[in-house]
Amino acid sequence: MTRRIKLTVAYDGSAYVGWQSQINGVSVQQTIERALSKLTGLPAPITGASRTDAGVHALGQVAHFDIDSSIPDEKFPLALNTKLPPDIRAINAQTVAPTFHARFHARRKRYRYEIHNSRCAPVLERSHRWHVPVPLDIDAMREEARYMIGEHDFAAFAASGSAVKQTVRTVFDAEVNGSNYDPALIELWISGDGFLYNMVRIFAGTLVDASLGKLGPGAVRRAIRARDRLLLGQTAPAHGLTLMNIEYDRGDEENAATV
Repeated sequence: MTRRIKLTVAYDGSAYVGWQSQINGVSVQQTIERALSKLTGLPAPITGASRTDAGVHALGQVAHFDIDSSIPDEKFPLALNTKLPPDIRAINAQTVAPTFHARFHARRKRYRYEIHNSRCAPVLERSHRWHVPVPLDIDAMREEARYMIGEHDFAAFAASGSAVKQTVRTVFDAEVNGSNYDPALIELWISGDGFLYNMVRIFAGTLVDASLGKLGPGAVRRAIRARDRLLLGQTAPAHGLTLMNIEYDRGDEENAATV
């Protein structure tokens, strides 16, 4: 019996060209599809909720696919992980309604960006933190971050050449936090109903540039009003970014078929 599976996965994006299958390298999506094919003997195209870029990581990416398999939900991640490389892990599998869509039904996406703010570059965390050797002003970063919150036209935060037509998004929260266990670590957290291509990385780069005095106070607010990318800061490196989790309304997953 064919059923729709909602799959939650984590991955280190260092070795991949991003989530989405591409002709110029190996993607996370392609790798999971190959593993599913090996596991079930059948092709299983998957649809992801977020098209993370090359080098971006995830702890809570969500995808869906249709499959004719008798493997129960609770055993599916363990079975799939035997076919996956160690930098991709299936965390959870759930049979959902056949109308469930990982991308279109997502209500909230949450990202974390990590900065290593120390003269010395990180060693163990070098593929997961952006090294900024100059001291940063967390208060100045928080002041800029608060202008992100709310429903805005975020055209200024779209990467150059982006073809998306609708640039209005809602940001639910945007936080800048230090760490109690690591004085070099600064974490940027942001959640919203969706993000433009490179939007979170531009957000992170802008906060750093604002902290360093490269942008005047209120740069985020001015750029949003003017819809002008040139009023913002640099695009932060991909490797500091992690997709933490994606939330759905309960009704989007209900009425699942009984396995």
